[in-house]
Amino acid sequence: MSQTMIEIRAKDLNRAGGVFCPSPLVNMQTWNTHPKVYLDVAHTGEAQCPYCGTLFKLKSGEHFSAH
Repeated sequence: MSQTMIEIRAKDLNRAGGVFCPSPLVNMQTWNTHPKVYLDVAHTGEAQCPYCGTLFKLKSGEHFSAH
């Protein structure tokens, strides 16, 4: 599994407070990695992909608020 950690900003999260992996934020292409999965980052400030192990972490000082 990958040990990659990606710091993201609140503006990178979708309306529900999450991201998808594989992610264009990490230059991953869906055709050469794993199935697309939704990761809820807003709830705890971080989420790890169960397929590749990439950790998506909200950058320090960033806060997500749903609109």
